[in-house]
Amino acid sequence: MIYHVTSLVGRGTGASLRTRVYGRLMIPLQQFGRTGHLSTRVIFGAAALGGMSQARADATLAQVRAAGINHIDTARSYGESEVRLRPFLAEHRREVFLATKTGERTAAGARRQLEESLDRMEVDSVDLIQLHNLVEPDEWEVAHGPGGAVEALVQARDEGLVKFIGVTGHGLRIAGMHLRSLDRFDVDSVLLPYNFTLLQDTAYRADVEELLALCAARNVAVQTIKSAARGRWQPGDDRPHFAWYEPLPIGDELARAVRYVLARNPLFLNTSSDARLLDAIVAAAGGDLTAPPDDVMAADAERLGITPLFDGAELERI
Repeated sequence: MIYHVTSLVGRGTGASLRTRVYGRLMIPLQQFGRTGHLSTRVIFGAAALGGMSQARADATLAQVRAAGINHIDTARSYGESEVRLRPFLAEHRREVFLATKTGERTAAGARRQLEESLDRMEVDSVDLIQLHNLVEPDEWEVAHGPGGAVEALVQARDEGLVKFIGVTGHGLRIAGMHLRSLDRFDVDSVLLPYNFTLLQDTAYRADVEELLALCAARNVAVQTIKSAARGRWQPGDDRPHFAWYEPLPIGDELARAVRYVLARNPLFLNTSSDARLLDAIVAAAGGDLTAPPDDVMAADAERLGITPLFDGAELERI
C-alpha cells in the first residue's frame, strides 16, 4: 500500500503520520519491506556528503528534511559522510531510518567497521546494516562462511546494535548474486542498479525480474541506484565531478528517469551522490508517477547519449 504523506512521526507500524508541505509536493511513503517502517520512496543517498564541508552538508540535510525524506543511506567508505551526518542525527535521529554499510567480509572486520560507524555518527544503533557491494564469489564465500561478516552482523542484531541486515551491489552480476545471497541468508533488503538503459540488457533484466519476484514473495525491501546516470565520464571532461558517473542534466529527462523507477511498486530510489540533483529528484517523485513509455525513454537515451554504466567487466567493484 502507498501512503501519500511526507513525514513520519515515531517508529514502527504504530507510528503516527503527518504531512509536511514541500511546495505542493508530497513524496509517497511505503513499507520498507518487513521492517515495519514507512519510508519515503526517495531515500537520501548520503554518499553526497562524503566530500562536503560541514556547512554544505548541514544545508543539504536541511533540504532533505524540508522534503520530508525520512530514510538516509550512508556507508563507512563514503568519505566523511558519517561524520557529516553527526550534527543532524544529534537533533533528528528519531525522525529517520538510518542505514550504513560495511565492505568488510570477515566477522572481525565487519564488527570493527560497524563500531566505527556508530562512533563516527555518535549513535547507539542503526536501523539497517548492509554488506556493501557483495558481488565477487570469493568475497561472498568469506562473508557467508564461518567467521564471516554475516555472522558478525547477526550477533550485532542480537545485541541491539542493528535492527535489520541487507546487501548491496553494483554491476550486471549483482541481481544474480543477490538471488544467491537470499538463498543462503534471509536479508531484509537488497540494493542494485535500475534504470531504463541498464534494463535493455536482456540477461540483466531477467535476473532483476527474478529477484524482484522473490523479494515480493518474501517481503524484502528493494532499493535502486543509478536512476540518474547518463554514463561514465569521458576522458578530458573537466566539469566538476560530484559522482563517479556523469548524471543526467536537470530537466524533463531526469524527471522521466525518476518516474521510470518509482512507477514500479515497491521500488525505492536512492538519490544521486551529486546533491545538485536533489530538488529535481524530489520534484519528480512528488508528481505524477505514471511510467513513461519505453519509446519516450529510448528517445531520451538517444538524444542525450545515455550509455550503460556497466558491461560485466569494468566498474563492478565501485
